[in-house]
Amino acid sequence: MVAPSDSKRYNLDLKMLRRGELRHAADGWHAILPLGGTNHRLWLQDLPAIGSPIAVELQFDSDFDVRARAALRLWLALERRPTGPSLLALSVQRRQRLILAMRALDGWLEGHSYRDIAIELFGRQRVPERGWKTFDLRNRTIRLVQTGVSMMRGGYRALLGRAK
Repeated sequence: MVAPSDSKRYNLDLKMLRRGELRHAADGWHAILPLGGTNHRLWLQDLPAIGSPIAVELQFDSDFDVRARAALRLWLALERRPTGPSLLALSVQRRQRLILAMRALDGWLEGHSYRDIAIELFGRQRVPERGWKTFDLRNRTIRLVQTGVSMMRGGYRALLGRAK
């Protein structure tokens, strides 16, 4: 036999959210709840009564781990405890690579050669006069352009998913 839940009741009044933070749609209610220094995005079938118990329902799908961590961060915020780093935070290295990829894409779209793009990204002193075809910066520049093209064609949506 399962014991009754001891879930806390939180004084959470979603109707007090500013315009744009709570909206009704055909599939239910969508809320952006600023709490604990971050914005929590919620979908609710119905608005809960103030002080009613809150439950989270998670699907066992490919994003379950992300949903579970988001639910934990919401619970920590409700408990007024530190929520930890953002689930979608990019590392400094990943952010720098994406910046280089966007700059490389800009150069490629303007018709510049990989050599010219590499000179712009890494400096003339790092790009050799001879042996360019086998130089590591050439391959890196090509990969950066390919990443930029992929993001331009919709791959940027991966940034909205899980942090890698």
